[in-house]
Amino acid sequence: MLLTTTNTIEGKEITQYFGIVSGETIIGANVFKDFFAGIRDIVGGRSGSYEGVLREAKETALKEMSDHAARMGANAVIAVDLDFETVGGSGSMLMVTAAGTAVRYQ
Repeated sequence: MLLTTTNTIEGKEITQYFGIVSGETIIGANVFKDFFAGIRDIVGGRSGSYEGVLREAKETALKEMSDHAARMGANAVIAVDLDFETVGGSGSMLMVTAAGTAVRYQ
């Protein structure tokens, strides 16, 4: 399945549009990751634990979107957009949404 943020596929002809597809995931970060990320924020540097959670959430949302497109008969999703939000009472949950247009190209 081809995923692209562009509205066209260079050198290819889009022969069919199936419509909008999306994938969503919500992942919570655990207390230990929060604690160590807080320490890292104080001393500076990147928070590897949060980066890993973010990457996992993004990949899950993209896979869910791709699976939805494949069930429709598409072989690509164009105009892919990713949205990242924190949710929950203390913002301890991360929601990632991937959306795009399912198409068939030749």
